[in-house]
Amino acid sequence: MLRPVIAAMQLMVIGSAFAQTAGEREDTAGALAPVVITGDSAWQQRWLAPGSVEVVDGEELRAGQLQINLSEGLARVPGLVVRNRQNYAQDLQISVRGYGARAPFGVRGVRLYVDGIPASAPDGQGQAANFPIGSADRVEVIRGPFSALYGASAGGVIALYTQDGARPTEWRTGVAAGSNGLWRLSTQLSGQTGTPAQPGWSYTLDAGKFATDGERPQSAASRSTGNLKLTRAHDGGRTVLLLNRQSSLALDPLGLTRAEFDADPQQTTASATQFNTRKSVSQTQIGLAWEQALGQGHRIELLGYGGQRAVRQFQAIPTGAQTPPGSAGGVIDLDRDYWGWNARWRLDRTYDSGRLTVAAGLASDRQTEDRLGFENFVGTTLGVQGRLRRDETNRASTLDPYIQAEWRTAATTLTAGLRHSRVRFTSADRYIAAGNPDDSGATQYDGFSPVLGIRRELTPQLQAFASVGRGLETPTLNEVAYRTGGQTGLNPALNASRSLSAEAGLRGRQGWGSWSATLFETRTQDEIVVLSNTGGRSTFQNAGRTRRHGLELSGVMQWGPVTITPAYTWMDARYRDGFLTCTASPCAAPNVPVAAGNRLPGLAKQQAYLQLAWEPGWANSVWTLEATHTGRMAVNDRNTDATAASTLFNVGVRFEQNRGDWTWREFLRIDNVTDRAHAGSVIVNEGNNRFFEPGPGRSVYVGVELVRRFP
Repeated sequence: MLRPVIAAMQLMVIGSAFAQTAGEREDTAGALAPVVITGDSAWQQRWLAPGSVEVVDGEELRAGQLQINLSEGLARVPGLVVRNRQNYAQDLQISVRGYGARAPFGVRGVRLYVDGIPASAPDGQGQAANFPIGSADRVEVIRGPFSALYGASAGGVIALYTQDGARPTEWRTGVAAGSNGLWRLSTQLSGQTGTPAQPGWSYTLDAGKFATDGERPQSAASRSTGNLKLTRAHDGGRTVLLLNRQSSLALDPLGLTRAEFDADPQQTTASATQFNTRKSVSQTQIGLAWEQALGQGHRIELLGYGGQRAVRQFQAIPTGAQTPPGSAGGVIDLDRDYWGWNARWRLDRTYDSGRLTVAAGLASDRQTEDRLGFENFVGTTLGVQGRLRRDETNRASTLDPYIQAEWRTAATTLTAGLRHSRVRFTSADRYIAAGNPDDSGATQYDGFSPVLGIRRELTPQLQAFASVGRGLETPTLNEVAYRTGGQTGLNPALNASRSLSAEAGLRGRQGWGSWSATLFETRTQDEIVVLSNTGGRSTFQNAGRTRRHGLELSGVMQWGPVTITPAYTWMDARYRDGFLTCTASPCAAPNVPVAAGNRLPGLAKQQAYLQLAWEPGWANSVWTLEATHTGRMAVNDRNTDATAASTLFNVGVRFEQNRGDWTWREFLRIDNVTDRAHAGSVIVNEGNNRFFEPGPGRSVYVGVELVRRFP
């Protein structure tokens, strides 16, 4: 259960975070975001920010899409990789300029938010399954130095903001279906109580369910979600109440070895079915945001949230690997309570020469998880819960003060920010047996993240921007859980990695559209890498220096009925220092070299996206052609194997009919038209060499949506 309504809601953390120009409307869809972004339209946010910010409108995210995964609508953002693993037991694979690519499951190194509430835990690990795409107002993607102002392990930021209810009341319901038994049913209701003269609460309700038989055997999944947002304006401020519920059950097909992938990429490795690998998740969370103007440009903003998450996962760890006394078994049973708060003061002052915005605040997040481990067999029966092998309580907490200031004129923006992050882990071990001593312990990481940025308008149609900053990436609780040599207990030798990032770019806008070009570089010390990955246990170490540098290009161009949306990323990501790793078990000391100059695994050197959209002017139709290119990716630190480069083509058409207060929308899309076999993603440094996660073949999807507006 939720702890006494999440520790009496422990609430109060920020409700909005975007400073606006004088006379512009207050952006009421946001929640606490330390980065000051000026302007209220998507283009203004991109145009006026002194760093790399992309804003994808909610309608763009949904148009002609299944509305199930973030990977459907964010390919147009350069520097961002969102891969659908076709494995709902492991969530999406998300990386931003290389941050997050090492994650074998879930999301780490990239901070996720929904209406200001973190979808990332204090240790930096998160999941995107609870993003309510059906009611999204917009998704903001922050890349580069400014993302560090969101705290530790924020190599990038993806923040979804849901719609505010408004008049007239709107009801939407939709259904989609397609290949591999996939279907999705969802409904949204939004509106406002009271009268136009005296409005009451604005409300947005979003509920949905989807299921699939899966692309491969042992990959079926189902998920149910619900999201409620209530907002009410009051004199000089507003209150926001958020409630989210998600439950899912997914089978896990695991990855494939090179031999399995080459023989038949649509097969499932035998151990997945033998152990009936699967994962169930149940999560409930609540949040409250409040803001109030104090006069003379001063404002206070408070937000708090809390939730509970339960996970039960059956892994394919061989029974022999669970024999050693220190084994944690092959079944994970996790019960997590989490909560956090954030409080901020903000000052907005307009002077004759420009506008000054100053913000300062304090943020804290907490999680407490009771983790049990069991054997995944009883006698000769596999895939069932056996004996207890792990029993511990782990806690993670953060406490981050921050400050940021922005000075803006019509032609120039100067922004500076500083955040201090402190991340603390503790573990209380209750499973103590012969050969398995008390592994209780604690470790802490802290550091400063300073950021400086500038934007300068060169002409009304052209501007330059540049920013530089330092970041801190801490290990997750899973990564710090084991010591070198396979010993259990928190690993005090594992350090946080520290990075220096810089970027410089140009943005332009003309009558036919807009474009952006950005050069970036990130240099990291103490990069966190896998030391050994055998027997279901991963240990980690620091590997010295890495360097990631590259170029991002994007734009939107329109000529008559044709709109072209290209995005291109070139990135060279390499280890600057060599190090030693383990490839066999037991491994008392690392003895296999990883050469300096090797590519960081899971990252393609080139990634490109192109969408052509044609609106012929009849039946309100839009015809689209998409091409996505992904370059070759190394699968491990030693670069002993890699995926092949691939180019996929998707086609689609959507229609819309309006009859008074009623609107019908339909879509048809075909993904991977040429039915090309390809690796959709890789499991980096997978201990059994099952690196390859096959992408889907040719897939056909159809959908229909009904919209009703009530005057």
